[in-house]
Amino acid sequence: MKRSKNYRAAAGLVTPGKVYPPLEAVRVAKQTAKAKYDETVEVAMRLGVDPRKADQAVRGTVNLPHGTGKTARVLVFANAEKAEAAREAGADYVGSDDMIEKITGGWLDFDAVVATPDMMGKVGRLGKVLGPRGLMPNPKTGTVTMDVAKAVTDIKGGKIEFRVDKHANLHFIIGKASFDEKALVENYAAALEEILRLKPSSSKGRYIEKATISTTMGPGIPLDFSKTRNLLVEEDAQA
Repeated sequence: MKRSKNYRAAAGLVTPGKVYPPLEAVRVAKQTAKAKYDETVEVAMRLGVDPRKADQAVRGTVNLPHGTGKTARVLVFANAEKAEAAREAGADYVGSDDMIEKITGGWLDFDAVVATPDMMGKVGRLGKVLGPRGLMPNPKTGTVTMDVAKAVTDIKGGKIEFRVDKHANLHFIIGKASFDEKALVENYAAALEEILRLKPSSSKGRYIEKATISTTMGPGIPLDFSKTRNLLVEEDAQA
């Protein structure tokens, strides 16, 4: 596969065989952002879990302290006063049967879905559409709730959801390339802390096997995930 000139230039900034501490990895990632738009910064991890086992299907949410740099479009399934509460909280789309019909027809212009418990009987029919996209509401992630206003506010404020896929890979965003280094590192630290907290007790051996950080169009930068404290301290200062 032939790479673009910008990609090759960005890849040249990454030292082969080197594993970067978080602060340096973020710094290099920002330098590799060569696109004309504000690229998203993402972390990918390979976990030492078996996603086929229910108790090892790592899934959770975290509120990034500096947000994602993107205002999520939130769809809420609710009726009556809960629907009104969702609108007042800033939900982009609120409805019931009408929204289910739109999604069945192919509409997917939203980034997150919240539902009240009484709506899940109907929303469940959308499982084959929403499930593979990671959009299915779930009580474990706070997206099946009677407090739809809080759910909308959290998502709009930078709450992200992550879950391991069938290959034991996990992806999550930590912001935009325009963020300063401190904000990106602190967002990464918040996500890493929650992922470590969710380590399944039945998972044996190394929990995180590999991690990389990259921008939308940039190369993967190997990340030293063993560093979990004082992430904003320069390596030379620690020595």
